[in-house]
Amino acid sequence: MRYEAYSREGNIAENASGMFTDVEDECENVWLLAILIDGELASSIRLHIGSRPQHYLPVTAAFPDIVEPRLEAGEILIDATRQTSGLEFTRAYPFLTYVTMRAIYVAEEHFGADYIVAAARPEYVQAFRRMCGSTIWADARPYPRMKKPVALTGYDCKANWDAIRARYPFIRSTKQERTALFGRSSTSERDLYADLTSGRRLRPSGETQHAMTWVA
Repeated sequence: MRYEAYSREGNIAENASGMFTDVEDECENVWLLAILIDGELASSIRLHIGSRPQHYLPVTAAFPDIVEPRLEAGEILIDATRQTSGLEFTRAYPFLTYVTMRAIYVAEEHFGADYIVAAARPEYVQAFRRMCGSTIWADARPYPRMKKPVALTGYDCKANWDAIRARYPFIRSTKQERTALFGRSSTSERDLYADLTSGRRLRPSGETQHAMTWVA
C-alpha cells in the first residue's frame, strides 16, 4: 500500500518488488499501525517515539539541528511518518485520514508526549495546520529516499490538548486501549514506556497536570 501510494505521487523510485520499506521499520521504538475495514487493510501509519538522542526518529535525518536539541533536552517526541491509505478506501471513506491520525493522539496520551513532529510536503503543511494546529518548524529540505523535499511541522501537545479533544471527541481513548496498542512496539516484546520517557524534563514549578475522565 505504501509503494502504491508513494509511486502514484511520483515521490519514490520504482522497484521490481512493489514494496516500500526501510531500516526505520525495524527500530526498537517503532509502531507500525493499521486500520482494517471489514477485514481489509485500508490505511496505515508509522510512529517512532523518544525522549533522548539514543531514540532514533526518522525526521532527524533531514532536521538534526532542530530535533536533536529537543531530544537532548528530554522532550518526548512522536514522529509520525508513512501515513498512507488505499485509494479505493480513501474515496469511499473521506474521513479515513482522521481515523488513521487518531493513533497519534492515543500515543500522545500514553507516553505524555510534548510534541508531535512530522515531515510533510509543503503543499500539505496548511492542511495539517487546519486539521490540528501544527506549525512549521523548518522549511522544506531533501529527505532520504524521497524525490520531493519536505518541511518539518510540529504540534504542541499540551497547548492544544483541550482544543483538539473538543474538536475531535473520537480521539479519546481508554487506558486499556492505550496499553493494548502501545504496551510493546512492533519489534520488541518488552514494554518500552520507562525507556522512551526516561529523558522527560522536570515539569516547571506551577505547571499542572491535566485531569481527565473518560466515559466509555
